Amino acid sequence: MPHIHHYRRFIGCLVAAASCFSAARSQAQVAIKGKIVHTMTSAGTIADGVVVITNGKIAAVGKATEVKIPDGYKVIEGAVVTPGLIDPRGTVGVSGLFNQRQDQDQLERSSPIQPELRGIDAFNPGDRLVEWVRSFGITTVHTGHATGELISGQTCIVKTTGKPVEQCTVVETATIAATLGPGAQKDGKASPGTRAKEVAMLREELIKAQEYQHKRDHPAPPDERPDGEDKRNPDRNLRSESLVRVLKGEVPLMVTANRAQDISGALRLAKEFKIRMILDSASEAYLLLNDIKAAGVPVILHPTMSRAFGEMENMSFESAANLTHAGIPTAIQSGYEAYVPKTRVVLFEAGIAAANGLTITEALATITTVPAAILGIADRVGSLKVGLDGDAAVYDGDPFEYTTHCTSVVIEGQSMPQIVH
Repeated sequence: MPHIHHYRRFIGCLVAAASCFSAARSQAQVAIKGKIVHTMTSAGTIADGVVVITNGKIAAVGKATEVKIPDGYKVIEGAVVTPGLIDPRGTVGVSGLFNQRQDQDQLERSSPIQPELRGIDAFNPGDRLVEWVRSFGITTVHTGHATGELISGQTCIVKTTGKPVEQCTVVETATIAATLGPGAQKDGKASPGTRAKEVAMLREELIKAQEYQHKRDHPAPPDERPDGEDKRNPDRNLRSESLVRVLKGEVPLMVTANRAQDISGALRLAKEFKIRMILDSASEAYLLLNDIKAAGVPVILHPTMSRAFGEMENMSFESAANLTHAGIPTAIQSGYEAYVPKTRVVLFEAGIAAANGLTITEALATITTVPAAILGIADRVGSLKVGLDGDAAVYDGDPFEYTTHCTSVVIEGQSMPQIVH
């Protein structure tokens, strides 16, 4: 009978769904064994360590002699285990592998100020560059709009799982990206054409956002509304709404500034409007260590292997060490690479910093714990700690040695497909 046929189909669907759920659960039950485990916590480095991941979260971390691996768990082994690495600033997934018009969404040139543009709306989790950086142990990326406009748009934080953006997103709006210096200046009579104009335009937009929010919070009494109109709230303005979040401290303004004079301009704006700020690139930051530290502003430093010309001409391989040892929270980024393959790999960038003044632990922190803290996601990623996401990278040797391979990547307890380099 028809109703019996439908009943059987219904039961079949339930069984299939249960099987899929069971498979997903089993994939998230993983134990990782390493001869060296860098926890990036107060537990330090553990020799012959184990990380147990249950239902996508870290359930136990410790010595192999002290941590029992539950029956049925998939066991992954390697020489060195680290937390999943974090690329704290780049455009991967927004600037794509092919370097062609259809996969280059990192910069909208139609206006110098566009904070309403969302990085999440341009991110392509299936781009091959996402898979490529993951193959080096990078499990979380802070990506979105590149430098090149006064306010180029928003950034987002995503996992490199390759899953649909709704499933891989950690933070929808992580920062609003701005640029000070020649990178955002226009030729001819277009604005901004000078540094003073850049800062003035930023100040003007922040003041407009203040006024916009004041009108929404304090509507005019009915008898003061012209022509009887309902002016309780001004018309919605996505640009102002985005900057109101900056003024309220909900979202930091991330300012790309390399010359010392541009860094100083950014710090003045942060003080004037009492906003949270992150310095991006900051190649001459070592000239302003005291000012940056006093302002309490963290730095997402340029890639160590950036090209040293133009406003980057005074960059230094020792900047990461100088900033870190001055007590300034400092992470190292991949940045925006104008040439193919459009992204660098922060594992290598941190390795260069380790050869120029940072200890191995300090260098690893620039791509794990420090960016997690700067970006406000330390409660999920950045270290191998019970309760955090089960993200880890496994290597067959010292991660900072060029000949070392990343042999396994685990994100939220799931072992990811691996590219062979």
